[in-house]
Amino acid sequence: MSNIILPANSAADSAVELRVPNALNFMGSSDDARFQRTNASSGSSTQATLSAWIKYSGNVSQSVPIFMAPDAGGDSRFYIQITSAEEMGGTFRYPDCDFSSTNDEKLRDPAAWYHIVAVINTNDGTAADRLKIYINNQRVTLTFTTGGGLGSGANIHFNTSGYKNIFGYNDVTNDGVGSLTDMYFSEVIKCDGQVLAPTDFAETDPDTGIWVPKTGLADSLTFGTTGYYYNFADSGDLANDVSGNNNDASAVTNTTQSLDTPSNNFATLNSLDKNLSNVALSEGNLKMTTSATNVGGRATMGVSSGKWFWEVKIEDKGVNVALIGIAQPTNWDLNYVGSSTTSYAYSSGAEKYNNGASSSYGASWTTGDYIGVALNMDDGEIAFYKNGSSQGTAYTGIPTTDFMLPAFSGQSGTDFLANFGNPQFTISSGNTDDNGYGNFEYAPPSGYLSLCSANLSKVLG
Repeated sequence: MSNIILPANSAADSAVELRVPNALNFMGSSDDARFQRTNASSGSSTQATLSAWIKYSGNVSQSVPIFMAPDAGGDSRFYIQITSAEEMGGTFRYPDCDFSSTNDEKLRDPAAWYHIVAVINTNDGTAADRLKIYINNQRVTLTFTTGGGLGSGANIHFNTSGYKNIFGYNDVTNDGVGSLTDMYFSEVIKCDGQVLAPTDFAETDPDTGIWVPKTGLADSLTFGTTGYYYNFADSGDLANDVSGNNNDASAVTNTTQSLDTPSNNFATLNSLDKNLSNVALSEGNLKMTTSATNVGGRATMGVSSGKWFWEVKIEDKGVNVALIGIAQPTNWDLNYVGSSTTSYAYSSGAEKYNNGASSSYGASWTTGDYIGVALNMDDGEIAFYKNGSSQGTAYTGIPTTDFMLPAFSGQSGTDFLANFGNPQFTISSGNTDDNGYGNFEYAPPSGYLSLCSANLSKVLG
């Protein structure tokens, strides 16, 4: 039986709130995203510890790279990845050595942040301990399907002059052409010449039992000659190394700063809860593209109490009618929002939908408009906004006995850009909720909060 790795953070850590305020979002496999550094000098040839928090979208059917170190010709390389089977794996060249997890530990939660640590020490006398990989402080048992493992004293490449350190991109030939991904990275660290443990980077929150990042890492860690620490805190310089080494990233393209972090996990669209063949997600699971009639999906976070707000930019309305609203997780068969008794929607045709019935509501909307959703689960009400203007209460009497999730559906060619407080489109104004979280084009109504773990932990306990 497969082991499902538990998420790192189902709620915000409470001991030090927002330990990590920022992350990096790769903009999807079609946008040529890059984040990498080329070593300007050499450090340890045998030892390194790599640490990164990742939020994996689950949209790419091929292997998803996390850490990679190719030489100039692409022949000698070392990479660690999530395989197409959603397990940890990778390759070490030369000598040839392929590896994968043996206990079928799966990374299957697109809503979760995972902490990945790779400890490499080819000086270790025990062959099985020359490469250790951890997920949320759990060691992954590896099997070497080609070769007998990392050789004693072998050059690990990550600290060698002229070699690249690549994240989120698998360039096996080092020619700029390879597998791209759609994911978030946070707290990317390399400690050159150090053999460390996951507990050097993260810890268990004593109040919640959640695995969370440690603070003060720039001071507590030894980074070595080629080491670095990318915290993505400077939106104008995402390549900035804060380790003190000034080993800034040498290439950063088609990436954006993100508020979605292992300290404050924001809702996204759910790659496991959509029409699989007719709905495509991208841009950190915040863009939905529909390619058939009445297809859609839901978000990763639902609520049963509290007041919540999110907005949607209509990049392309597509043909016929598009709908934005809410649905319970067990009703609505992904036909269209508003088709069941417990799904409610506002349509582009100036109508509202519930239980398959429609009636006039609000103004019509189209490409370029912003639709805000204000869900009041304390009183069982929902209202919608067009470009910041309220369209009035759409429905009352919404059941509050089960969770409601943001939901979307469209026709062929509809493109939704969802913003649950962590937008991947340009915001011209910038508004937070009452707790200071999120970034919205239009201000949330008073008392309404963005869908993130920091707010959920406060409202839902």
